[in-house]
Amino acid sequence: MKVAVVGATGLVGTKMLEVLAERDFPITELIPVASERSIGKEVFYKGTGYKVVSMDDAIKAKPAVALFSAGGSTSLEWAPKFAEAGITVIDNSSAWRMNPANKLVVPEVNAHVLGKDDKIIANPNCSTIQMVVALQPLHLRYKIKRVVVSTYQSVTGTGVKAVDQLNGERQAAYEGVAYTGPKAYAYTIDLNAIPQIDVFLENGYTKEEMKMVNETRKIMGDDSIGVTSTTVRIPVMGGHSEAVNVEFARDFDIAEVRTLLQESPGVVVLDDIANLQYPMPLIHAHNSDAVFVGRIRRDESQPNTLNMWVVSDNLRKGAATNAVQIAEYLVQKGLL
Repeated sequence: MKVAVVGATGLVGTKMLEVLAERDFPITELIPVASERSIGKEVFYKGTGYKVVSMDDAIKAKPAVALFSAGGSTSLEWAPKFAEAGITVIDNSSAWRMNPANKLVVPEVNAHVLGKDDKIIANPNCSTIQMVVALQPLHLRYKIKRVVVSTYQSVTGTGVKAVDQLNGERQAAYEGVAYTGPKAYAYTIDLNAIPQIDVFLENGYTKEEMKMVNETRKIMGDDSIGVTSTTVRIPVMGGHSEAVNVEFARDFDIAEVRTLLQESPGVVVLDDIANLQYPMPLIHAHNSDAVFVGRIRRDESQPNTLNMWVVSDNLRKGAATNAVQIAEYLVQKGLL
């Protein structure tokens, strides 16, 4: 099967190539695609070098599927052109997520909605993906009424420029000089917490916060779920962390909650406070495809309400791995 990776030289595109190789996706020909300035550069897949090609050349090559991670404007322009050529696009940007005509998919939750005619499939926001993987088994059992989530998000979610800013600030502090390099954020990120991810909207929330609200409802197929979110960028790498407070329509048993999560695909329960075992981005999530859940406890301030801590690698399950899992499902069901 011919597979195109659009944005192959970026952080997520690079992870997509890693994940495709690790999971031994059935590729007969890889077609790496990137911006005009990257055409002709070489990327490596399973030890073999492949030349980066243009969008037009990728379409002419007629891949069965194209994994997009090249930004919203690029996707809006090019995904329809790939789709018109009969190529199935799995897009990692926000461009198609809330379009009613496009499916928004986390395989552990709602892969069943996909059909043969879905030519542009949206990959959800990283922070939404890990949360709904943990919420889904609990929603099926107890029915979620409301979710309050606060996120602690890795700089890798912003991209290479943010990683360079963090590392540059740390190096400058070590040397006792001011950091003067490129900045992805308006403020210093090292030793700081920035309560803004993406731009602010008229309602006072950021786009990232409203993505979590709207995408959660769409993925879980239930507009009655109340969701409110505060998203924060912190100077860590390895993954995003979330404090999730969930109110259910029905009461629950903590032991059953743990069992439901332990038996749910993609979830690893790490919850042993006696031995100080709880999920952390750098220690547990980094380079893993799992969604780690810990600090599972009853909210003692109101009935039928649970607190939990959810951690996952935002570049893998939050982006690259989820996209590859969608492609795997399409292959498995004969939809490609």
